[in-house]
Amino acid sequence: MARRPVAAVAAVTLMLEAVGIALLNWILGLVVDRQQMSMGGIDTDAMSVGTWVAGGLFGLYLLVCGVVLLRTAVRDRAPGRLARILLITCAVVHGLLGAFSVGLVGWPTFAFMMVVLGLIVLTLLGYEAESAARPSAETASGDAPSPA
Repeated sequence: MARRPVAAVAAVTLMLEAVGIALLNWILGLVVDRQQMSMGGIDTDAMSVGTWVAGGLFGLYLLVCGVVLLRTAVRDRAPGRLARILLITCAVVHGLLGAFSVGLVGWPTFAFMMVVLGLIVLTLLGYEAESAARPSAETASGDAPSPA
């Protein structure tokens, strides 16, 4: 199976998505600030700064996920436990965003989210087969318990 290309494409896609999300939130923050928009009496400056911080944090999260996938592709080895958990959360986030985006943005956005979700899951499953097939350190060293 072509695990490396899938992981590399997923990494590049997540990195581009991170830049897009950060840029979108920066623009939305500027619009809120320049239009002096307010919701429920919240200060306009607080709303624009909150939008910038949220966009930056979410972009950073996606960038870290992309770096983990890129590292997986370069090393051609399964990600560690913490990296796997990070990628699973990223897949869940894309599933949820895809579900919400159908009604709010439309089907093309849903399709993009599902493609990214599929790439992440394919990478996780592709490298999972390798780690399951690899014998453990105990079995390889001959210290395996004898059958009773």
